[in-house]
Parts: sequence; structure tokens; C-alpha cells
Amino acid sequence: MISERLAGLLRRELALDTFEFRDETKAFEVPGWDSLRHVELLTKIEEEFGVRFKSLEVVKLKSVGDLQALIDRKTTR
Repeated sequence: MISERLAGLLRRELALDTFEFRDETKAFEVPGWDSLRHVELLTKIEEEFGVRFKSLEVVKLKSVGDLQALIDRKTTR
């Protein structure tokens, strides 16, 4: 399940007031989430959650749920 912390960060950074993020939401389904914003969002997420993503981890992400799961794995170590 997508945390309110992650959803709030994504809404704030993409200037989306009420977009509903679900586990299966993909970047192309989100208004304003293009390849440049993708890199910027990952940087903001790393800063917010105090984690670092490896390139191989990022390439494997298919949905916002995958992103949340990766954050969860990195923050529970």
C-alpha cells in the first residue's frame, strides 16, 4: 500500500492536488510524470526517506507500488 508520505511527496512535486495513487499506478498514468521528472522525483524521494537507489533497482521499478516496496526495504534495514 502506498504510504501517505510517498503519495504526498509525489502530489507536491507534480503539483497534483487530489491524484489517487494506487500500488499498480504507473508513471505514464500520472500527469506530468515524464522521464526528466522521474529522475527529479527519485532524487527528492532519496532525500525525503534518507535512502539511495542503485540504477539497477530503479530500472526494475514498474509501478508506484514497486517504488514503495523498495523504499520500505531500504528503510527497515
